[in-house]
Amino acid sequence: MAAFRLGHSHGCRAFECDVKLSADGIAFLMHDTTLDRTTNGCGVAGDRAWAELATLDAGSWHSAAFAGEPIPTLAAIAGLCIATDSLLNIEIKPTPGWEVLTGQRVAAEAARLWAGRTDLPLLSSFSVDAVAAAREAAPALPRALLIDALTPDWFEQALALGCVAVVADFVLIDAGWVERLHAAGLLAMAYTVNDARVAERLFGWGVDALFTDAVDRLPSA
Repeated sequence: MAAFRLGHSHGCRAFECDVKLSADGIAFLMHDTTLDRTTNGCGVAGDRAWAELATLDAGSWHSAAFAGEPIPTLAAIAGLCIATDSLLNIEIKPTPGWEVLTGQRVAAEAARLWAGRTDLPLLSSFSVDAVAAAREAAPALPRALLIDALTPDWFEQALALGCVAVVADFVLIDAGWVERLHAAGLLAMAYTVNDARVAERLFGWGVDALFTDAVDRLPSA
């Protein structure tokens, strides 16, 4: 939550987060499969019940200023985004083996949290199975395919999943890649761009949005 508030203070009005499921089915924010790197817990995050996860310190790993920062639920982040008129990209980040269930549950929860609103979240994942499950559970929510390699079928997969966007590692992108997506009516997005010169080049090629950690150094619009 502190990271979202800090980004908002720098003018950001669109955010991205990774979401997985606790052992008892609560959608919560966590990038890694395990708790060890970013919390004072250990082991596979998805093996823990939410009551345990909620007690962990998820801020001290970064710096003393954020000591005691808890792991947020998707519901908490939704409330913050809605209250601040901010958009959200939810990356579905399943615990290995939970791809379909996580896609279904996260999509259904997002649909509930943003019910009746027009500023719907974008659901994305590297897992084709998770995106397909999200489509089945909440077909009205927009979807994106995340890619870290230009496999032979990445474009066809995005079309088959009914995606509105493809999000790629910026090192994979060139002007032709952007043109191909735009010709198909899809948005072209890039991650993770922390250099203003790289951002300028990507926008020059027509990239529609980029993901950055450098909210204090890159312009927010």
